[in-house]
Amino acid sequence: MTNCNSCPSKNSCKTQATCNIKNNPNNNIKKIIAVMSGKGGVGKSTVTALIAKKLNKMGYKVGILDSDITGPSIPRLMNLQNQRAMSNGKDIYPIESKEGIKTMSINYMVDNENQPIVWKGPMVGNAVKQFYSDVIWGELDYLLIDMPPGTGDVALTVMQSIPISGVVMVSVPQDMISMIVAKAVNMAKMLNIKVLGVVENMSYIQCPDCDKKIKLFEGEETEKFLSEMDLKLLGELPMTKEIVNITHNGVSEISESLDGILTGIVDNIK
Repeated sequence: MTNCNSCPSKNSCKTQATCNIKNNPNNNIKKIIAVMSGKGGVGKSTVTALIAKKLNKMGYKVGILDSDITGPSIPRLMNLQNQRAMSNGKDIYPIESKEGIKTMSINYMVDNENQPIVWKGPMVGNAVKQFYSDVIWGELDYLLIDMPPGTGDVALTVMQSIPISGVVMVSVPQDMISMIVAKAVNMAKMLNIKVLGVVENMSYIQCPDCDKKIKLFEGEETEKFLSEMDLKLLGELPMTKEIVNITHNGVSEISESLDGILTGIVDNIK
C-alpha cells in the first residue's frame, strides 16, 4: 500500500490521513488493479471492460470504479448508460451489469450522460475517493479502476489514497516506445506501485483470408523499450470491427479469438 513515506509530496502533507482512505467496513476487496494510459484515445476503458468481463466469466467477483470523472465511459461500455445510482444518504449502491459486475461512475449521478462535469481538481479527487470509500462494493475478488489518461491530479490521488495491488498500462504501437508511456510507468514506480505489464491495443490487423497478422509498426524497438523499462507485454489486441463495435455499442458477447487473447492477459495479472 502506498504511504506518505513514498509520496513525492510528503513534505506538504499535514497528516497521514490525507493520503490513505479508510476502507468501508461493508467491503472486502481482495485485489485492486488500476488500468492506466499515458494519454487518451488508446482504448484504456475498453480494455478495462474487457478484462472485467473475462474475470467475471472465469468466476471471479468483479467491480469497476470509473475514476475518469470528466470523461466517463464505463457505463456505455457496460451497456448501463441509462442507469442511475441510488443512495441511503450515507452509502452509495453500485450499478450491476447483467452478469453481476458492479460498477460506479459519475454518469450514474447526472440526468444526461452528455452533461459535462465542470469541476476543479479537488472536487474531482474527492469524488474518486468517495467512489472507493462510500460505495457498497461488498465482496470482490477484483476491483478495476479505470484511470483518467495521463499523470495528473486524479491519477496521483488514486495512487496515493487507494491500496492498489498493481497497474496495467495500455498503449498503442506508435506510442509504446515514447516518453508518454515512460512517464506513466515511472509515476507508478515513483509511488512504489507495481506495474503488472502493458497491453498493446490496436497492435495489428489480421488478414480475413489467410489469418496472417499484419503489424503497422516494427516490434524490435518495442522489445528493447520493454526490456529497458523492465516491463512485461501482457498481450496484444488487434484492430478489429469487434473492438470498434465494443467502443460504440458496449461489450456483449466476446468472440473466441478475442477471448483467447484476454485469457493470456488475465492470467498474467491474476
